[in-house]
Amino acid sequence: MDGNLPNDLSEIVANDKAHVWHHLIQNKLFETVDPNIIVEGKGLRVWNQAGKEHIDAVSGGVWTVNVGYGRESMANAVRDQLLKMNYFAGAAGTVPSAIFAKRLIEKMPGMSRVYFSNSGSEANEKGFKMIRQIAHKKYGGKKNKILFRERDYHGTTIGTMAAGGHHQRNAQYGPFPEGFISVPHCLEYREHLQDNLGQGETYALKAANAIEDVILREGPDTVGGLILEPITAGGGVIVPPDGYWERVQEICKKYNVLLMIDEVVCGLGRTGTWFGYQHYDIQPDIVTMAKGVASGYAAISLTVTTEKIFDLFKDTSDDLSYFRDISTFGGCTAGPAAALENMRIIEEENLLENCIERGKQLMENLHTLAEKHECIGEVRGKGLFCGAELVSNRETREPAEESKVAAVVKDCMGQGVIIGATNRSFPGFNNTLCLSPALICTAEDIDLITEAVDQALTRVFG
Repeated sequence: MDGNLPNDLSEIVANDKAHVWHHLIQNKLFETVDPNIIVEGKGLRVWNQAGKEHIDAVSGGVWTVNVGYGRESMANAVRDQLLKMNYFAGAAGTVPSAIFAKRLIEKMPGMSRVYFSNSGSEANEKGFKMIRQIAHKKYGGKKNKILFRERDYHGTTIGTMAAGGHHQRNAQYGPFPEGFISVPHCLEYREHLQDNLGQGETYALKAANAIEDVILREGPDTVGGLILEPITAGGGVIVPPDGYWERVQEICKKYNVLLMIDEVVCGLGRTGTWFGYQHYDIQPDIVTMAKGVASGYAAISLTVTTEKIFDLFKDTSDDLSYFRDISTFGGCTAGPAAALENMRIIEEENLLENCIERGKQLMENLHTLAEKHECIGEVRGKGLFCGAELVSNRETREPAEESKVAAVVKDCMGQGVIIGATNRSFPGFNNTLCLSPALICTAEDIDLITEAVDQALTRVFG
């Protein structure tokens, strides 16, 4: 640490325990133990209130800090912009939003328009509203159903939870809005548990054709959109099998279903391309993103559309035809200012290339661990977005006990390495370790991360 913080942080800890409601955790825990307070970060390292150094292998806990901590140029870009013009509502324009929108679209052939908001959940809500409004404008309101995939996650609002394939996350928050329909996941490793697949000679075709089956069951004239993660994140780091995405695109075109891609996790370089969908020969209608857009230096999210989608909202004959939506903090200029600097860093430091190289190393290391540890059932990933599914029996593929998965994460934390795991998503199947270090990581960092996982697996599983 740089020593600019007081040595005694007991008052900070006390304030936190007395007043902060922490995310995604049972807060009763903090009646008897202190919360972990991250006080400083530099590069891939963070330090807590006790001064303990950790390698952050999950980019801020939720796949966000793509270019690493402590970037002075990021802070300066935000500061300089705030002094000049900090905010104006999105009915008007701002300089950084106009510049960033152009730079972004240059990375997304076929896309054209950028709608600014401030979180991934909100960006997806905007996409849902666009699909619903198009249903009313073109189809008398009938083509309003939105399909989503099992194991995919799209946000924490009631609307995005209605389109969420994480059953445990959704428990106790219903009833949900109508018109959101589930389609089967595409995790081939768990095919033996699926009884809802379509027809086809390969798993990829069966998983994709299951989407067509749902469209036909619901009625093609009622289905307006399909939202998918390019690679499923919190649902277990699921890379779709070869041929899946191409068939999904065919189905969407056949039934005039808008294809909406949730790039909140995969976007801005996480998989080695600017966007996850760019690994596949597809053209989406709507793309959403957040997290890595500004690497957590400012809040920003985006809903990006084709010009064809945009044009549908330009009918001046109807007072209700334009997109009657606003995101208050979508008018903040800090987000696009930080996003521009974030993009510059990725380009000038060749971080996409580093992501590919270090991602190969990470996958190789995980496969080596799988040869050593019987508890690793399958290794999955692309770029610096990798997972290892833990099992109690390789032959039966029985999932490892969640308590043991949590113990591996805890052991790594004790070693000074922060990793993630699927949690509170699917009963009995929260068993995948998640690794997503910043795109700046080195070969040495990757080895240190996987060495910690190796030691943890040995201690927990033997």
